[in-house]
Amino acid sequence: MKTILTIAGSDSGAGAGIQQDLKTITALGHYAVTVLTALTAQNTMGVKMVMSVPDDMLRAQLDAVFSDMNVAAVKVGMIPDEQSARIIVESLLQIDVPVVCDPVMFSTSGTQLMSDGCIEYIKENLFPLCALVTPNIPEALRLAGVGSDGHDDLDGICRCLVDSYHCAFLLKGGHATGSVMRDVLYECDGSIREYCSKRIDSHNLHGTGCTLSSAVATLLAAGRSLPDAVKGAKLIIDKGITQGCDLRIGKGNGPLWLF
Repeated sequence: MKTILTIAGSDSGAGAGIQQDLKTITALGHYAVTVLTALTAQNTMGVKMVMSVPDDMLRAQLDAVFSDMNVAAVKVGMIPDEQSARIIVESLLQIDVPVVCDPVMFSTSGTQLMSDGCIEYIKENLFPLCALVTPNIPEALRLAGVGSDGHDDLDGICRCLVDSYHCAFLLKGGHATGSVMRDVLYECDGSIREYCSKRIDSHNLHGTGCTLSSAVATLLAAGRSLPDAVKGAKLIIDKGITQGCDLRIGKGNGPLWLF
């Protein structure tokens, strides 16, 4: 059993963030430890309020985990501000394990969850420490600094991101239209792999990005190659969406179900 650290925000609706990471890592048979970056008041209808964890508490959590636990991989999710990002990067510089970053910039309901300064900081300082970054299409466009017209050259944008930050990128295709889900892995050696699956019709899709990134981190810790870890994580996503289709938890965008 491996120990996986998730650094992310809390979701009071428990469909995403730390809570979903815990469920994903546990479902894969490994042990999750946590560092909270922010508290959110949210449910299936959207985010109501966000509060960053104080700097000293964020640092104390990281110190507590790394001074005692043999962490085999790290998943980084929501980072609300630049100072929090600096503290996280300082800690990650002291270890040598796979890091997977899900750059959570906006909630599904449109709430901005990461400050503009934080976005610029993690691009230059966190991404080079990562084995993989997992943006969706809007996040990839924001990272590249292009508008919606960038949809016409997502392949070129992702190649440029890999070259700029020297880590692999997985472009998640959930925001695209069509009956097929197409995620694309861009690696540092120039290789590209596509992961295609039938789009599953469901109103319960909250937490898919958190599930994917924490699953990849867990499978990397278990010794899988990056392409195989992504493949395994995609299977977990499909399972979670299929099993969660008929859940009626809340009035809006409900969670996956992994068990």
